[in-house]
Amino acid sequence: MSDNAATAEDRLPKDLAAEKGLVNVQIDGVWRQVPKGTRMIEACRMFAVEVPHYCYHPKLSSPGNCRMCLVQMGMPPRPAPGAEPSYDEDGYQPIGWMPRPVIACANTVGENMGIRTSGELVEKCREGVMEFLLINHPLDCPICDQAGECRLQEQSVGYGRGRSRFVDMKVKKPKNVDIGRNIRLDDERCIMCSRCIRFMDEVAGDPVLGFTQRGTHTTLTVHPGRRLDHNYSLNTADICPVGALTSNDFRFDMRVWFLKETKTIDVNCGTGANIVVWTRGNTIYRITPRQNDEVNSAWMPDSHRLNFHYIDSEQRLTEPMIKQNGRHLPAVWPDAVKTAAAGLKKFSATQVAVIASARMTNEELFLAKTLADELGTEHLTIVPRNGEGDGMLIAADRNPNTVGTKLVWRREDPAFRLESIREAVRSGSIKALLVLGEDLTAEAGFTAEDLAKPEFIASIQLLAGPTAEASDVILPGAAFSEKRGSMVNVTGRLQRLNRATEPLGQAHDDWEILRDLICEVINKSIADADYPHLIEDIFRDMSGNVSEFEGLTLSKIGDLGQVVTETGVTIPLLENERARKAAGEIVG
Repeated sequence: MSDNAATAEDRLPKDLAAEKGLVNVQIDGVWRQVPKGTRMIEACRMFAVEVPHYCYHPKLSSPGNCRMCLVQMGMPPRPAPGAEPSYDEDGYQPIGWMPRPVIACANTVGENMGIRTSGELVEKCREGVMEFLLINHPLDCPICDQAGECRLQEQSVGYGRGRSRFVDMKVKKPKNVDIGRNIRLDDERCIMCSRCIRFMDEVAGDPVLGFTQRGTHTTLTVHPGRRLDHNYSLNTADICPVGALTSNDFRFDMRVWFLKETKTIDVNCGTGANIVVWTRGNTIYRITPRQNDEVNSAWMPDSHRLNFHYIDSEQRLTEPMIKQNGRHLPAVWPDAVKTAAAGLKKFSATQVAVIASARMTNEELFLAKTLADELGTEHLTIVPRNGEGDGMLIAADRNPNTVGTKLVWRREDPAFRLESIREAVRSGSIKALLVLGEDLTAEAGFTAEDLAKPEFIASIQLLAGPTAEASDVILPGAAFSEKRGSMVNVTGRLQRLNRATEPLGQAHDDWEILRDLICEVINKSIADADYPHLIEDIFRDMSGNVSEFEGLTLSKIGDLGQVVTETGVTIPLLENERARKAAGEIVG
């Protein structure tokens, strides 16, 4: 071994820090190496050292107004003129500790800096800050809607005095204020962290919130003549550390400690925002965004998060039905599947069309293509669903899996046959339709008269509607929260959909319905046809046909997904966030 190599190996991490763009920082007595320019609070977080805070949020600017993140900082004393710096036995300069605290959210680390997150100075300061925060705060935690996820409640236990010295009357502030269609304000609970103000200004681009009055009378409010009606307003409730801002849709519906959290993805547009579905029993109570810096950052639009009440609505179809003498009558699954397969096989391949949906998972689309191949038809399409992007997270492509459809079907335009199928239905040359998860009168251009022309229609449907009404066989499918599978978003990221609730009534998972239809069409049992019993097996079979999925499994996709193809599409909100991070405005 060369002398140079040996010397390099003998060098300590502290000596190599500068070459890697790192600085040596002592955190609670332990020397660490962290990137230069890192904020103190983030440096501590990197090593699981907690610094309590309220106003700080890595996606927003740091105003430093709550003062809860106070820490003690130290730096090497300045040597006397002509003197050389002294070093301890580990090669570090001794630290001289400042007699006053600094805020960790807005100050950055430097070489040979010391940070203390505990000790008498820090603890007394935090107790003082907490005492001031609680002076006018109502102590009604048992009836507060934020109970169970309130940062003030949590940190008052960990960092508060345990008793209050305040004996005067509390200042009363507005309560139960209607400030927007989705948000309710209890200003008496506000601790003036300003997170909501900064979010609306910096992320949503709608600076509608602000503080009025001064001192203990400071009040959060909307600007005169304005309302908090932005489509991203519910994100303010997510980041509110107390119960000041709450969702009208979830307010007093359920205690959060009763709810189960399921990580999954949003299916309202091609962005595929990462979300958490909160359930109890088999009911969804709320949906909140889940952080993924490559998809949706930490946010999501109100229109998407609130679009789940249809799942258990009165329009939900929960049992298979067969039309007899013009009326739909309940049927058992084997009979419904046999009737659907027989009705499709009765016609020649050129007389049958399959209209699928880009709201389906990759696994379902793979089986839909397999079923079309077994029927011998080339009339296979999806329904395109386009709109205006909002310049933030809502994509122009309102289908969540158009890119996945292209990959699985190996078609650049999987919807190109829709118009010809529609015309063939009108002319009578297509006599049988299999509709998978679409209401054809909604966005596919079909009319009620068009749906009356085919001799046979079978459909997998979620909700009652014109297409279900026109169907000879109705096969009730599963909602997005009742499925497991995968989708590819507009940027080419493969993501996983996880089951949060069970299908209602007798409804079945769509991939199971398609598998059973395939077996019935080829006149074999599931065992004889060697068709999988698990969704993981469907993905395995699909990955053998789709090169972009090669080597992956549903488990390997992970909670944050994996890029499998390049589309050239970017997400505007993320581009704006990266620009602000590069400018040093936010941590990101």
